[in-house]
Amino acid sequence: MPTAIKPHRGRGPDDSAPHILVVDDDSRIRDLLARYLQDHGFRVSTAVDAASARATMRGLSFDLLILDVMMPQESGIDFARTLRASSQVPILMLTARAEPDQRIEGLETGVDDYLAKPFDPRELLLRVGNVLRRGNAAPTSGEVRMGDFVFHISRGELKRDGETIRLTERERELLRYFAQRPGMPVARHELAKDAESGGERAVDVQINRLRRKIENDPTNPVYLQTVRGKGYILYPE
Repeated sequence: MPTAIKPHRGRGPDDSAPHILVVDDDSRIRDLLARYLQDHGFRVSTAVDAASARATMRGLSFDLLILDVMMPQESGIDFARTLRASSQVPILMLTARAEPDQRIEGLETGVDDYLAKPFDPRELLLRVGNVLRRGNAAPTSGEVRMGDFVFHISRGELKRDGETIRLTERERELLRYFAQRPGMPVARHELAKDAESGGERAVDVQINRLRRKIENDPTNPVYLQTVRGKGYILYPE
């Protein structure tokens, strides 16, 4: 990676900016990436290896992982492979080698994009932006499944084992909003921005009511989860 990174002198990241986890055992590259991405408005956390990345991801939600291939103990490809068993978080893989076989292996594990070192930071930004846009593309039709429950987005219809579950108009609106942003945290203030919602406290009440209709155990939600200090996130199957 080039040593001379020219920082972008724009506004720093805010709480609504995409959150990126950089995983690289090389402290120089890790710090350069973190600083460069932060200068361009992203929130950034870092991890030195797969084990520390897992620990970080247990407490935080990320919009993108930038993952180095060559790491001690567990390679980036092995980490991506195990991660894909439980998460669809977008992954941009970095490698010091550009052999086609390695690229193919990474893509077969479910990696979204690949970038060989050394690279131009401007290309990194373009690839990050492209991956995030693909990951945030909102479905406007189709279905999302949550265990025994299926929600048809365009019709606003929730069913369990073929039987329709009654939704209020607000519950339908909330569920459609989440279904169009699967795996993306949605802030309370965003859900409460319309005047009729009753504010953020009312949103919490509405979410609890919705959980009683889509969760087998509403007190221990699996699909519609709370993101501490942020809001809520839907994890459909």
